[in-house]
Amino acid sequence: MYKPKLEKDIRCPLEYGLDIFGGKWKSRIICVLAEKEVLRYSSLRKEMTNITDAVLATTLKELMADGIVQRQPFDEIPPRVEYCLTDKGRSVVPILQSICRWSGAYHRENSEYILSQCQKCDYKCDT
Repeated sequence: MYKPKLEKDIRCPLEYGLDIFGGKWKSRIICVLAEKEVLRYSSLRKEMTNITDAVLATTLKELMADGIVQRQPFDEIPPRVEYCLTDKGRSVVPILQSICRWSGAYHRENSEYILSQCQKCDYKCDT
């Protein structure tokens, strides 16, 4: 796994939160797992759009290291692994929904690539 040359310089709770669920892919993975609850790697990959295997694997490892996602391996042939949110991961979902509602009031984008989970956001817009 990639190791940064410098240690993270997190000085406040907001920076910690943004480090945990910020970035392009982390919040998307959290939202997909929040809706689907349990997914195998290949199913999670299909739910995401335009993500490479390397980026998905790295992001899942980071989310596991932060205690947001749990990896459940099964002792089967062929091997099977499932991913789900931990209690800590589920506690992030209302925060992401609040950000989604706020963002939805100010940003609209017509795109065929919007995640189905984003289309189900319950924000209301007066426009």
